[in-house]
Amino acid sequence: MNAVQDKKKIYLKGIDSTAWEHPADRAALKALQNVPALDTVIKSILSPTAEKSIRLATLASSVKVSEKQFSKIYSLHKEACRILDIEEPELYITQNPVINAYAVGVDRPFVVLFSSLTQSLDNEEILGVIGHELGHIKSGHMLYKTLLNLLIELSKFAFQIPLTGLALQAVIVALREWDRKSELSADRAEALTTQNPDTVIRSLMKMTGGNNLEEMDLGEFIKQAEEYQAADTISDNIHKFMNTIYRTHPFPVMRVLELINWVRSGEYDAILRGNYTNFKKERNGFGDLKDAANAYKEEFKRPMEGVVNEVKDSVEDIAQKMKDSFDKWKNKGK
Repeated sequence: MNAVQDKKKIYLKGIDSTAWEHPADRAALKALQNVPALDTVIKSILSPTAEKSIRLATLASSVKVSEKQFSKIYSLHKEACRILDIEEPELYITQNPVINAYAVGVDRPFVVLFSSLTQSLDNEEILGVIGHELGHIKSGHMLYKTLLNLLIELSKFAFQIPLTGLALQAVIVALREWDRKSELSADRAEALTTQNPDTVIRSLMKMTGGNNLEEMDLGEFIKQAEEYQAADTISDNIHKFMNTIYRTHPFPVMRVLELINWVRSGEYDAILRGNYTNFKKERNGFGDLKDAANAYKEEFKRPMEGVVNEVKDSVEDIAQKMKDSFDKWKNKGK
């Protein structure tokens, strides 16, 4: 299947998300899917009721983008969906001074842009951010992203949950580690949407240092990433771990470096030339992916095993109590 070009954009008809996914993301996701008892927790926490509650809260507190509301952004949304060949999810804009966006939901995922983002980025940058979130949806990230968001809220009421606060944090830390890796895949989807990696880098620089791009230099920004990457002593790695353990995203300088390395690999240009039809079949056979997956399995399994061992005689009871805790949290304002 070939890419289709129209209005100077290349529409990636029939593309599968494996064409752009970062190996660390795929390996980490595979590790999470093999965590014992996680399916039971997912089924209890991510009920249709929970997802409906999230959507209704967004519907009541944000602006739903359409032809009549934020029509220019709506056009960008339609364009991004067409480029990545994905069915249009709902798009909302919510008042928030932070430059950010997110996607949430499993059965009916939707995208939320913060108002500050729409005011700080130009149209091409906004197109890219929408493509970034669509990349999360198309890659199947939403199950674990939504679970992570709910568990973070539940952690505020950890005393109501049969897991100790430390054990619950271990689960969240494991999910966050995968979540950060998923951003590397979404950055690639963003580049494919804008079809200009410089646009993605420009957005990351704005999110890091503000709108004063004339005061920043890409070469120096990349040097920061290289300096950070070169710090590799045991002490450095401990500090890196502690600095990132609760972050939702990788550090911007590292995201820029990862994206540049991907573009230099030739995969980005190959996709835009339409060479992506067999990516899924080819990538499933990568030997290094199997090795990476095994490594991530151990990394993610250790904190999760601690949780399971603590409550191994009553997994179903745990799940039910977590569901009850979620229901109490959800209804706390009623």
